[in-house]
Amino acid sequence: MTSTQITPAQRAAVVTGASTGIGQATVRLLAAQGWRVFAVARRADRLAELAAETGAIAVPTDITEDDDVERLLGTVADAGGADTLINIAGGARGADRLVDAKTADWDWMYQANVVGTMKMTRAFLPMLRGQTDGGTVLNLTSTAGMVSYEGGAGYNAAKAAQRAMTRALRLEEAEHGVRVVEVLPGMVHTEEFSLNRLGSADAASKVYDGVEKPLTSEDVADIVVYAVTVPHHVNLDEIVVRPLAQAAAHKVIRSQ
Repeated sequence: MTSTQITPAQRAAVVTGASTGIGQATVRLLAAQGWRVFAVARRADRLAELAAETGAIAVPTDITEDDDVERLLGTVADAGGADTLINIAGGARGADRLVDAKTADWDWMYQANVVGTMKMTRAFLPMLRGQTDGGTVLNLTSTAGMVSYEGGAGYNAAKAAQRAMTRALRLEEAEHGVRVVEVLPGMVHTEEFSLNRLGSADAASKVYDGVEKPLTSEDVADIVVYAVTVPHHVNLDEIVVRPLAQAAAHKVIRSQ
């Protein structure tokens, strides 16, 4: 089942986190370029709308659940397989300092960012290894995995773990013809990220106050799609992308 072959004219990708933000934008762009796209997320209603708009194949899935991932793998294989896995699902929850850390928030972030990515990658690697023209795994991590900050310990830890996993995967899979790409965005103004993390629209909007042109979901999707579209022998190992106004994690230019 997992040895399904994809011809160059039939590029196919599995994209997680497809119900919103960067994942949704990535599905749209890949579909517009003629890829067969399997759009993966938990929210079936939003996936159905995206599928109707783009022609993507909606596969509602909780990537932290083994049975769901196995069912997704079978669906993809039955529909012709995929040569590219794009792990975008993840997120942050809470902004507590470590002294006030909430175990439930940390558990959620580790499951969503690390365990889910592991389960998806583990399931699809045999299929990706089986591609004559090579397979690709792209993991969307974050600059939060590179530089820690107050109130970010849980998210910093989860993204650092996801980043370490990605770097190990690259070493393990090169000999199997699977390239492994990591995209590390900085400040991205998406539909739900800060809202989910901080719990209110007002708090979420303050994150971007005075920042001229933060990155958008479409900006990051452009980079993701470029990285998986270049010739297979070209491996863009790590791509750090920030808005111009964010010179570093600790330096953000804000207008008065």
